[in-house]
Amino acid sequence: MSKWIGLTVLAAAVAVMALGCAQQPAATAAGVEEKTYKVTPASMTVKAGILTGEVTEMKVTERIEKGSDRVVSPAKLTGTLRLKNTSANQTVRLVAGKIQYIDAQGQPIKLEEARTEPTLRFPTYGNERLDPGQDATQSLDVEFPAEALKAKRLKEIRLELAYIPSPYREETVNFSVSIGEGK
Repeated sequence: MSKWIGLTVLAAAVAVMALGCAQQPAATAAGVEEKTYKVTPASMTVKAGILTGEVTEMKVTERIEKGSDRVVSPAKLTGTLRLKNTSANQTVRLVAGKIQYIDAQGQPIKLEEARTEPTLRFPTYGNERLDPGQDATQSLDVEFPAEALKAKRLKEIRLELAYIPSPYREETVNFSVSIGEGK
């Protein structure tokens, strides 16, 4: 029996040593820093047809390895998009949005290979419909081209919105009723 206890203690010691070694923090994780670029202005008013609103809290962030300046996580544009339906008689179904980065010559700045186009997807149930006077908020978290990080390269950001307007009506219906004797 003492033989089994000895083997169990030995196995437990090996397991503790293995787990202790495995749980040490990775040296590369400590060498990564988040680099934030200020977008000026950080907020903008937007108008697209019967939709108005604003894009706020814009910033560009990428993660860089300290020392080597190697990009660990490519640049992303983040912020908040608030839209309001200003129509008095149309409801709006939000479909999608697309962001383009425009250079000083008015040309789109391309994203690097293997990066997805910066698009916005609106929820398919619930918040996608805006009745007159209603508003919606959407988070921005989209790819940002490395070329646009260079000084004086980016001139503007273009937001293309796809939505479906449809007539919105409220009507009143009156109908005659009477109440019978209760029992």
